[in-house]
Amino acid sequence: MKLSKLFWSGVLGTLFFSYPLAARAHCPLCTAGAGLVAIGAYWAGVNGLTIGLWLGAFAMALGLWIARLVKRKYFRFQDMAIGAFSWATTLPPLKMLLSDYTSIYINWGGDYGSLFNRTYPINLFLIGGVLGAVIIHVSPSLSKLISAYRGRTLPYQGIVITFILLLFVSLITQFIL
Repeated sequence: MKLSKLFWSGVLGTLFFSYPLAARAHCPLCTAGAGLVAIGAYWAGVNGLTIGLWLGAFAMALGLWIARLVKRKYFRFQDMAIGAFSWATTLPPLKMLLSDYTSIYINWGGDYGSLFNRTYPINLFLIGGVLGAVIIHVSPSLSKLISAYRGRTLPYQGIVITFILLLFVSLITQFIL
């Protein structure tokens, strides 16, 4: 009798969890998937600046999407704070795997190694991440500006503008810089 209860509990549990009432995205899984794709792209030869651009845009868009789910506003700029938190918890952990550095030498006179005369490393992955977050933040305003100029909105205009901006900047960062 105990075995049949265990069997039917397993069957009912499987049916309950395999038939969802509504689709719910699992954000950590998406983030891990984007991170794995970025690592594959990095190993395939895409530079860290371009990968950072796309992952920064992804992290900021994910954060802003989650911010829209919060119905009550507790403080001013809450949406941007949630987006920045999403960015900060997505990109720095991947920085260890996708680091791409360049350096800049600043010489204001004097000996090398003093406070102002040294070589400073620049993490291109994080610079790209900031650039991607800025593009995600600016593209809705650009879409509204285009809609006001044209007098109407095209289907999927916001997504198309965001994707074109990201693609254009990523082509510049990959092939020109």
